[in-house]
Amino acid sequence: MAMACRTLELTLLSASDLRGVNLVSKMEVYAVVYLAGDPRARQRVATDRAGGRNPSWKGKDATVRLAVPASGAGSGAVRVLLRAERAGLGGDRDVGEVFVPLPDVLAGAGDGPTAAAVASYPVRKVGSSRTTHGVLNLSYKLGGVVHPDPAAAAAAACSCKPAAPAAGGSTMAYLAAAAAAYRAAPPPQPPLYGYRQLPPIPQPVPPMGAVAGGGVRAGR
Repeated sequence: MAMACRTLELTLLSASDLRGVNLVSKMEVYAVVYLAGDPRARQRVATDRAGGRNPSWKGKDATVRLAVPASGAGSGAVRVLLRAERAGLGGDRDVGEVFVPLPDVLAGAGDGPTAAAVASYPVRKVGSSRTTHGVLNLSYKLGGVVHPDPAAAAAAACSCKPAAPAAGGSTMAYLAAAAAAYRAAPPPQPPLYGYRQLPPIPQPVPPMGAVAGGGVRAGR
């Protein structure tokens, strides 16, 4: 049965007193955000290069949008992984992580869009449920509930990854596909202990015949 869903818009605001992971240089912190248990849908938030252990994302591209279930029944969370860039120093390092529980975000929300709410969460050391160091401040708001087209949801269930919205396509069909993929994802796995290098985020492939500057190669 198709599951109703909605869009969660989450914006990072700032963090304070984060764990220092650079011994020499000033920390330059960014974040990777995704639904826990579904790292295929991760999104990166812009790097703050000025605040060090107290980064601020004001005026930066720090908003992500995720398709989530319409109700808060069950479990689930949004994982925000904070990392520090370390160019030429053995790769980026984990600073800490925050899990935003979906039941808390969805509790009491009606079917319509909600106003933005601000929340603060302790930043935990990756792989530890007790060790905290710092606070992450963020805001979030919800879009209206979308009841998906059953045919679109059934088609998405046969795919190995979420479908991308086609140009001029239906928003309802896209959210239905994303919700079906989230429901079919494996249960959240415990975070790995220690350092782990994230693979590069895939980049879009230009269409055949494209050239630099957005033009199209002329035929002979």
